[in-house]
This record gives sequence, C-alpha cells and structure tokens, in this order.
Amino acid sequence: MKIAITGLANSGKTTIFNALTGLNLETTIYATVASEPHMGVVKVPDSRIDRLVEIYKPKKTTYATVEYIDYIGLTKGDVEQNRKVFDLIKDADAIVQVVRGFEEESIAHPLGKVDPKRDIGTLELELIFGDLELVEKRLERMEQGAKRGKKPDEAEKKLLLKCKEVLEAEKPLRDVVFSDEEQKAMSHLQFMSIKPEVIVLNISEQDMNAEKTAALVSEIEGLFSGGQVKVLSLCGKIEMEIAQLSPDEAEVFLDDLKIKEPALNRLIRVSYDLLGLISFLTSGEDEVRAWTIKKGMSAQKAAGRIHSDIERGFIRAEVVSFDDFMAQGSMAGAREKGLLRLEGKTYEVKDGDIINFRFNV
Repeated sequence: MKIAITGLANSGKTTIFNALTGLNLETTIYATVASEPHMGVVKVPDSRIDRLVEIYKPKKTTYATVEYIDYIGLTKGDVEQNRKVFDLIKDADAIVQVVRGFEEESIAHPLGKVDPKRDIGTLELELIFGDLELVEKRLERMEQGAKRGKKPDEAEKKLLLKCKEVLEAEKPLRDVVFSDEEQKAMSHLQFMSIKPEVIVLNISEQDMNAEKTAALVSEIEGLFSGGQVKVLSLCGKIEMEIAQLSPDEAEVFLDDLKIKEPALNRLIRVSYDLLGLISFLTSGEDEVRAWTIKKGMSAQKAAGRIHSDIERGFIRAEVVSFDDFMAQGSMAGAREKGLLRLEGKTYEVKDGDIINFRFNV
C-alpha cells in the first residue's frame, strides 16, 4: 500500500518523511524541484507484536508495513509543475497532506503568510481541478470518437458527467456517494480527490499540546465530512530528531517532553486504518508476524496472504483473539478455557486475531 506525502512548498513534507523513514534527506528553506520521488517502507507500530515477542522470543519478528512517497510540493496555479505531483498521487492509495502551522521567518511561505485553513483549501482545489481536467479530456475524447462513429460507453459518460458537476462545484469526489457499479467503473480513472486523506498540521515545538493547536485541529476537522479525512498535529522537527536517536535515547527524550510515543506512530496507524487495513497475527518460536489484509476478508482469503497453497487447501482456521490469548498467557491456556476456536472458510477475520491455518494440498 502506497501513501503519497504532499503539500505546498516549505510545509515540512520532507522533514516528516525523514521522521517516518529514519532517512536523512536534505531539507531546505526554499522550494525544491527534485527530479525523483523518494520512497520509504515504514513499520506499523504494534504493541501486540511486541508482547508476543516477549512471550515467544522468536528468531524473526515481522511488522506490517506501509510505503510512503515524498516528492516536490504542489504550487497554486502551476499546472505543469503540479502534473508531476499528480502522477504520483494517482498511483497512491491515500494522501498525507502536510500543512504548515509553524512560524519561521527564514523559511518563506509560498502564499506569503502562514494560514493552515487557506493552505488546505488551496491544495484541495488543486486536486479538484486536476480531476476536472481529467474528466473534461475524457469527455472530449468520447465526443471526438462519436463523430468518427465510435459509440461511447453511456454508463461511463453518465458517471463522468456526474463527477464533472461535483468538481465544477469545487467539491471533492470523496464527498459523493457512488454505487458499487460506479466505483468499479471509475477505478481505472485514478481520481485524486476521492482518495482517503490524512491532514498533518506541522506545528512548532512550543505549540505542542497547546489549546490553540487543539482548537485549530477541531476547526480543520469541521471542514470535512464523510470520515475519509483524518486530522492530527505534530512537530515535524521534533519527530525527525526522535527518529535519529537510538531507542534508549528516544525514550529519555520522550520522557523529557512528557510524550508517551512519537506522534508519527499515530500517523502511521491512522494511515493504515484509513486504507481499510487490519492485521491478523501468527506466532511461534520461528516467527511472530503481522499480516496485512483488508477489513472484512474471509479466513480462506486471509490464508492466501501467507501462501496460495494454504488458501487452496484450506480446512479450518484455529483462532484466538489477542486479548483472550494474553488473558490466559499461552495458547494451551486459551485452549483449556475454550477460547481457541475452529472457524471455517467464510469466517470474517478480526483485527488482532492470532490464527493457525489447517490445510491439506
């Protein structure tokens, strides 16, 4: 799963990317025009995996992962520049929009002054206009094809006209309810304003845990409806410093700041959840591992995430919830209490299920 980090220039995109990935890409006080996107695979923090590792002491530990991509910033009204960013966003499953909330005289703001709500509106409009351009070009090609005698796909044309009306009203497509048929028909169009999004308000250190920050986050949340946009605040500069420290040093640093965990852990988990993903777990002395699946996936399909042979030869899934397992302290204890269940092919896997698949091929 890929998540594109975007935002206006000098919002702190690369700082947050560095913090997420532990990389140390150059951050500048001016807008960059980097030629290539930067990509990094990030582990999804999971205390359940940590607890299971303490119990099993496995040879190998594998967390779920999310891939983040960082590129040049979007620019208000710069169509050519923005198309490069759009190509990246179109291939992503979700968007992290970094919004500048910090004041720093040495770092110029592309729109003159810091105004998070204005910047969010600006970027949302760029995505909407990018989608509108795509719709208009596709409708134009349909019209040209009709003049040459090619019959247009009426269902797609109707869908495009519906999208056009929404986009011309300067509303994102994520605010619209589409039928299953419409969603299937539009999947190849790679619309941007329909993608789930995380708004990251990048604030200064002194504004961490401040009432005005909480109030601003609440105001930003009020700009969106439908649950496909999540909002959180963090200090990118502090988060990048934490990412560069050893685990022991980071723990001391967090204690000094009176923070339980890096805010980026929350960002990663929110990103994962926003993509409609959950993790089921497998555990043993060889490996403790989180497996990524879509919410609602059946046990047989989930077995295929481990190996296609397990899916093909599926017999039963031995399932215990993480909480039930921890309450007993062992698989044997869970079995004795009747908490270890046998489930069939159609069982809907739940987040945190610890599963052992029985199969025969």
